[in-house]
Amino acid sequence: QYTTIYTIHCFRGALLSLIWCHIFTSRREILTRIESVILGIVTSLSKDEAPVLALPKRSSWASVSFDTAVGLQMSSGCSVTTIRSDCPASATKFAQIVKIISVIYRLVQSNSYATKRDIYYNNTQLFGSQRTVDTIVDDISCLLKIPRRSLHVLATSKGLISGHLCYLEEDGTRINCHSSSAAVAVSSNIVGIRNIVSSAKFIMIVEKDATFQRLLDDHFCTKLSPCIIITGKGVPDVNSRLMVRKLWDVLQIPIFALVDADPHGIEIMCIYKYGSVVSPAMPVIPVLRIIQCSLLRVPEEALIPLSKKDEGKLNSLLKRPYLTSQPDWQKEMELMQQSKVKAEIQSLAAIAPDFLTSIYLPNKLRYGGWV
Repeated sequence: QYTTIYTIHCFRGALLSLIWCHIFTSRREILTRIESVILGIVTSLSKDEAPVLALPKRSSWASVSFDTAVGLQMSSGCSVTTIRSDCPASATKFAQIVKIISVIYRLVQSNSYATKRDIYYNNTQLFGSQRTVDTIVDDISCLLKIPRRSLHVLATSKGLISGHLCYLEEDGTRINCHSSSAAVAVSSNIVGIRNIVSSAKFIMIVEKDATFQRLLDDHFCTKLSPCIIITGKGVPDVNSRLMVRKLWDVLQIPIFALVDADPHGIEIMCIYKYGSVVSPAMPVIPVLRIIQCSLLRVPEEALIPLSKKDEGKLNSLLKRPYLTSQPDWQKEMELMQQSKVKAEIQSLAAIAPDFLTSIYLPNKLRYGGWV
């Protein structure tokens, strides 16, 4: 039933899969770009000048553009931040960037991988904190104009996955996600996953870990029909997003996002589909549909007034470059703006404790109750 609904998207999905194969920058290209940066530093030193690095600013929507094939990406004319080696305020960061670039160069050259945690513990005095390494890896990705996943630096996954799914990790470990009471941590190396086998009819992204655990407890993956559920525990990490895209490429089955009917839930769904301003250059997730609490059907006592922060988030979302291609999403947000209320998935428990898994989701999935 679900596959029939999405048959028209299969050709587009196959085309996007080809694009995905080329998104991972070649090792030679990565090495060449790093060598270009180092050559610039050496050239400055040879002229007795202080080396300078120009980092694209990643915190502004003015710095990114939207492409329907690859999602959000850094704009060619984006503003930059100058990191000088002779300035006390930026000399330490300059040294940190050069150090991590040298680590990445060795990793790519030897076709090996390291985690961001490995890099931090290799020189804790230089970096000071794990967060510094995390930020600089993203900065280097933008500096080199190379997707972060191509830098051979892995991040520890925070996501969980469960359902009708088996696959092999790069080291040959067989992962079986088919358990009704437990979940498997999303792999830290999505590129290395192979031999994916699944009888799932659809994939459901779940915004919150608490809701994800409720679905597990209620044996959702086997009750309605075989499916796969995945959560990034709120704002998703890169690996959770890449895992969803990997499953789409291989299985070509519908993807749904179960999120709160609030600005935060909608933004999380947008991050899965298009990427984020601080981590652009992610492949888009095709045919993603949103399932959320309908503000028109949730009991009035369960509705929550929008805060000023919520209203600001809504205004920001409505200005996103990809919203013009999602008129139904726009309508949902405009309804939220007009009503000035929001609703959480947990509010459905006000109707009945098992309303979400026994009635709400089955009806939404059977009769097309998604946006």
